[in-house]
Amino acid sequence: QVHLVESGGGLVQAGGSLRLSCEASGRTFSGYCMGWFRQAPGKEREFVARISGSGRTTAYADTVKGRFTISRDNAKNTVYLQMNSLKSEDTAVYYCAADPSNPCRSQYDSWGQGTQVTVSS
Repeated sequence: QVHLVESGGGLVQAGGSLRLSCEASGRTFSGYCMGWFRQAPGKEREFVARISGSGRTTAYADTVKGRFTISRDNAKNTVYLQMNSLKSEDTAVYYCAADPSNPCRSQYDSWGQGTQVTVSS
């Protein structure tokens, strides 16, 4: 397992942008698929995006496709989520997670503490 710490959340107006970061410590970061999830009040946690260990393969939820971009810098042990054209329905606590499987199998075994994103309309 790895220790994950998210940052970058905050309050933003609708149409604005935020970039979330998730720094990992522990074992070899490049060996992990990384994912972003979110949970809004009263709702279940949902998948947002994921990226392979090399960074060459990504996937997105339909609700964020074209607006959000996941990327990673393995030299910095960090994965990012660039969020553009934010909507009020993007308001949630955002979590990053690590999946040690290769290829990615959505078997996340490490989770961060979450960072709050609030989009005002």
